[in-house]
Amino acid sequence: MRMLQSLGWAALGTGFTFLMTTLGAVTVFFFSGAPEPRYQKAMLGFAAGVMTAASVWSLLLPAIDQAVEDGCFPGWLPAAAGMLLGVSFLAALDSLLPHLRRMPEKRRQSALLMTAITLHNVPEGMAVGLAFALAATGENLAGAAALALGIGIQNFPEGAAIALPLRQEGRTRGRAFLGGTLSGAVEPVFGVLVVLVAGVARPLMPWLLSFAAGAMLYVVVEELVPQAHSRAGTCGFVGGFLIMMVLDVALG
Repeated sequence: MRMLQSLGWAALGTGFTFLMTTLGAVTVFFFSGAPEPRYQKAMLGFAAGVMTAASVWSLLLPAIDQAVEDGCFPGWLPAAAGMLLGVSFLAALDSLLPHLRRMPEKRRQSALLMTAITLHNVPEGMAVGLAFALAATGENLAGAAALALGIGIQNFPEGAAIALPLRQEGRTRGRAFLGGTLSGAVEPVFGVLVVLVAGVARPLMPWLLSFAAGAMLYVVVEELVPQAHSRAGTCGFVGGFLIMMVLDVALG
């Protein structure tokens, strides 16, 4: 009975964060036609800024904090090793999958972008799922709610950061919206799964968080920043970075 209650609470918390990703993807319906080149660069810069700030405040810093709290490793070790693994994974994916190399540049970029943000959402879903499973037993409901609210608000620009580039590469609004939405679908899935294997999953969280950070940073440096290189792209990057930083610090 207690397990079912914990699973229900985990589904509720991660369902909210998934909904916020979906709402971010809805922004694709507010653009008519393909955006002008300068707006395309601004969107790519915005996505890069969001992902860079999320990598630091949502992933690497929490990974260091939890590693220090657990006391099994120096705080920097899981963060550094996990980040390198994430970079290596995306680099290998980019190099070894032939169909990625055959894709047009914009489609390849969008595929890597969606992969990186989806990987980033896995440990976030696990964190929310664990927090709400503990809240179901009467432990720190306010903290779990604050965590879900913070991650949910962060997920809004992430949904837009996937849907808008998909639209600019020529996808229909419906397919771009679906791509943005699916990137967040992993949160309720892994939020529920982690409750079932909580004893095993918690020690892995610093490594998973930093792995996702490395994957995101690879996409930012390899794909987004070169494509966004312009004054509009720089402004988009700064705007995305500031928004995500403020959300993380204020709600984290």
